[in-house]
Amino acid sequence: MSISRIILNEVSYFGPGARTVIPEEIARRGFKKALVVTDKELVKFGIAKKVTDVLDAASFPYEMFDEIKPNPTVTNVKDGVEAFKKSGADLIIAIGGGSSIDSAKAIGIIITNPEFGDVVSLEGVADTKKRTVPIIAVATTAGTAAEVTINYVITDEVNKKKMVCVDPNDIPVLAIVDAELMTSMPKGLTAATGMDALTHAIEGYITRGAWTISDMFELKAIELIAKHLKTAVFEPENLDARHGMAVAQYVAGMGFSNVGLGIVHSMAHPLGAFYDTPHGVANALLLPYVMEYNMPAAMAKYKDIAAAMGVAVCTISDEEAAKAAVAAVKELAVSIGIPQKLSEIGVKEEDLQALAVSAFNDVCTPGNPRDTSVEEILAIYKSAF
Repeated sequence: MSISRIILNEVSYFGPGARTVIPEEIARRGFKKALVVTDKELVKFGIAKKVTDVLDAASFPYEMFDEIKPNPTVTNVKDGVEAFKKSGADLIIAIGGGSSIDSAKAIGIIITNPEFGDVVSLEGVADTKKRTVPIIAVATTAGTAAEVTINYVITDEVNKKKMVCVDPNDIPVLAIVDAELMTSMPKGLTAATGMDALTHAIEGYITRGAWTISDMFELKAIELIAKHLKTAVFEPENLDARHGMAVAQYVAGMGFSNVGLGIVHSMAHPLGAFYDTPHGVANALLLPYVMEYNMPAAMAKYKDIAAAMGVAVCTISDEEAAKAAVAAVKELAVSIGIPQKLSEIGVKEEDLQALAVSAFNDVCTPGNPRDTSVEEILAIYKSAF
C-alpha cells in the first residue's frame, strides 16, 4: 500500500457575507497592514470594493496592487513583489479568481524565499524553505479553488509557457468563499469557471494519484456542479446556486490539489500561453474530447461520474454508462454556451504540433490515467479543432 498525503488550508469561511469576518481574523492574527492584490476589472465593477469597504470600516490600512492579468505573467509577479516591498505590509489579501490568488502566492513565496526572485525557478515542485507571506484569499469566481490548493500557474511570456508551480508553502492561511461576490460574474465567465471546476473534479477523480479521500471530494463536487451550474449561469442573482457552485469548486480543489490532474489541463495550459485563452474556456472545450480518449483507462470511474451527473446507471453496462458520462458533460457544456471547437476561439491549425509538444511536456501529463504521446495529444487537438 502506497503512502498518500493530504494538505488543506487552515481556516475557511463560507456563505453570503463571509467577507465580514476578515477584520476579526486580522485582529486575531495581529496583522498591521495589507497589500490587496486584484485586477482592474474587479476594481472597475466594484467587486473589490465590497471587500475593501470591510477593511475601511475596521480602519485597517492597506495598499492596492491591481495590475493582475487574466493569465498572470512573470512580469506581473515581479511588479507585485516590488509593490509589496514598498508597501510595508505584513499580509496579502488576494481578491479574485485564480489569476489574483495565484499571483499572490508567487509574490508571497518570493518575499520569504528571495532566491526564487526570477519567478521561473518556481516551476514544478520548487524547494522553498519558508511559508509564504500570510495570504487571505477571497474568491470571486467559482472555478479554480486557488484559495484551498497548493498549486498556482504563472505565464512565462518570454517562452510562451504556462508554468505550473506546486508548493505546500503557498497555501493561504484563510479562505473566504462568499457567494455575494460572485453574483455579478458575467454569464460567460460563470459558465467557463464552472466547467473549470467540473474539469478539476473529473480529472481529480480519474487521475493516477486518486484515492479514497480525494474520491469523496471529487464525486461530491461533480454532483453539486451538475445540480447548480446551469442555474448559476442563467439566474445570476440566485444565491443558492452561486453558493452551491462556490462550495463545489472548493471541494474539488481539496481533492485535485493533493492528487493531481491530467491532460485536459496539459492541453489547456499551452492555449493560455499561446493565445491568452481564458483557462476555464480551454478546459471546458477540451474536457469531452479528452474524456472520450481516456474512457478505456477509467471505465468503472466513468460510471460513477455518470451517476453523479444524474444519469440512471443501474440498468446499463459500464461502457454505456461511461458514454453517458461523456454525453452528460458535453450536454451541460453546450447548454451554457461553451464553444465546441478550437477554431472558434482563435486557435491556428499550424500551431497544433507545437501545442501538442508543450502539452506532452506539461507537469499534469504524468497524472493522466492513460499513457499518452505527442502524436495522440495532437490527434485530440485535431479532433477538437
